Amino acid sequence: MFRVYLLIWKFEMPITVTKPYLPPKDEFLKYVSDIFDRGILTNQGPNVCKLEAKLSAFLKAENFHYVTNGTIALQLALKALGIEEGEVITTPFSYVATTSSILWERCTPVFVDIESDNFTIDPKKIESAITPRTRAIMPVHVFGYACDVEAIQKIADKHGLKVIYDAAHAFASEYKGKPLAVYGDISTLSFHATKLFHTIEGGACVVKDKAVSEKLELIKRFGHEKDSHICLGINAKQDEFNAAMGLANFAHLDEIKAARKHICELYDSLLNGKLRRPKAQGGLEYNYAYYPVVFDSEKELLAAFDRLAKINVFPRRYFYPTLNKLPYLTAHYDCPVSEDITTRIACLPLYVGLADADVERICREL
Repeated sequence: MFRVYLLIWKFEMPITVTKPYLPPKDEFLKYVSDIFDRGILTNQGPNVCKLEAKLSAFLKAENFHYVTNGTIALQLALKALGIEEGEVITTPFSYVATTSSILWERCTPVFVDIESDNFTIDPKKIESAITPRTRAIMPVHVFGYACDVEAIQKIADKHGLKVIYDAAHAFASEYKGKPLAVYGDISTLSFHATKLFHTIEGGACVVKDKAVSEKLELIKRFGHEKDSHICLGINAKQDEFNAAMGLANFAHLDEIKAARKHICELYDSLLNGKLRRPKAQGGLEYNYAYYPVVFDSEKELLAAFDRLAKINVFPRRYFYPTLNKLPYLTAHYDCPVSEDITTRIACLPLYVGLADADVERICREL
């Protein structure tokens, strides 16, 4: 009796959906050495100030605040705009931090369904969700694709609402020649290690109004100036080591974007329309933050995940589940587009250093 053994080739090291970019070690250590020489670790140190200046110039933002992470950036935005205990219209298709930041600030998230082509909030459905308790709209530039900023701003102006954009995915994306991060009353960014540009942990607020910007800066630093306690604040200050990583990474931003663009275009060529992709808006200069694909069914997605896992490749379901189904919400919202898309969408591996041959092998399993 003969037995046949089928050997399945797989990658020696796991290929995950993302991998943090690390700059040349000596460039990072130069900034670290300077920290040791100065002995300044936090409280708006030289590295933090230098990084803020560079990012502010890059984003063409007059009022820029570098903070500890993207979630607290959303909380600071709500607090600085005076939005408390009201309703905030938002999207069900995002990372959970978008919703949790609203709840953490004692506000109520009101979910509006998404566009079927680019998965951003559907502005045609916003007005019907507005009530006397509505205070703000919090859309998400999901995957770095632009929300319909003109339509959203028109609605906000009509009803006297604030607009806070969760732009965690949108660093280095531009729309009609302007960085996405400058739209709205406040836009927030994430510089988490998994992002296109990172500072290990980090985030930012870009604020339109100077007075609101000054208030946010005060809140970020415990709410006091020396011995004068002015308002309730929190500690959202950044430190010199995270800023050092940001400075080292920022010097390589162009090559990071170019490498990610190459991988995305290779996926496009190899998949050749096999899987559905988000539709980019006209006027968008994309940042290549993610490579999302939509399968025909959840069954097909799970089967593809199983095939990829056998060769040590691990894409991720961004975003699952839809946020309007979170177990700790008290209100019920029907968002059929989001509820459908979340079961069928995933992001494929995308990071600097992912080899062409690896992308080709991944695509053969899809």
